[in-house]
Amino acid sequence: MRAVMPSLIATGTWGLVTGVAMVKAGLTESMALAMTLLLYAGSAQLTSLPLIATHAPLWLIFAAGCVVNLRFVIFGAALQPYIRHLSWPRRLALGYFTTDMGFVLFMPRYGDATERGTREQLWFFIGVIAPGWISWQFASIVGIYLGAMVPTNWSLDFAAVLALLAVTIPLAGARPMLVAMLAAGVVAWCGQVLPLRLGLALAVIAGVAAGMLAERHLRRRT
Repeated sequence: MRAVMPSLIATGTWGLVTGVAMVKAGLTESMALAMTLLLYAGSAQLTSLPLIATHAPLWLIFAAGCVVNLRFVIFGAALQPYIRHLSWPRRLALGYFTTDMGFVLFMPRYGDATERGTREQLWFFIGVIAPGWISWQFASIVGIYLGAMVPTNWSLDFAAVLALLAVTIPLAGARPMLVAMLAAGVVAWCGQVLPLRLGLALAVIAGVAAGMLAERHLRRRT
């Protein structure tokens, strides 16, 4: 629980921002509730909301959400050795609950484990993703019902970024993580001009690749 507590602040803040954004985009409370419970994907939700508000074609909304969530293909491939012994319904359930924070907290702890798929690893993963889901849904529902009361000029996105930084900065103590964060940050900043938030997907790919290369280089030196 100590490992996941700091991340719950960032998760809850993003959930609150997303809940408010759904209402501000014109969704009814029931539609917003269905979206947050079924999708559970903040980046995809925030990406699709402007398209929904402008009555964009359904295929474009779907494509935008898929592009933003491309990083979960990488997450799934990395987590596969740890959960491949489970039945496909259980793997599907874990896929629904998997988040960026859950992946970031799990891999530094068990990424170099010689034995994978142990009971300890599975329960640790569940222990970091389950509280995140509760935090997200609670904050998102609060945002949905309080969205109409929030002034439009409040910079909630900035507050969410600050909360996210509070969690990620301590992770930069390890050199591979620092390299990954820098690479992802540069690519994300340069990719702001790309449509459909492609910069986010590219930033994740660049961060993962840079982190893996840095870790491999560090091992060779030692």
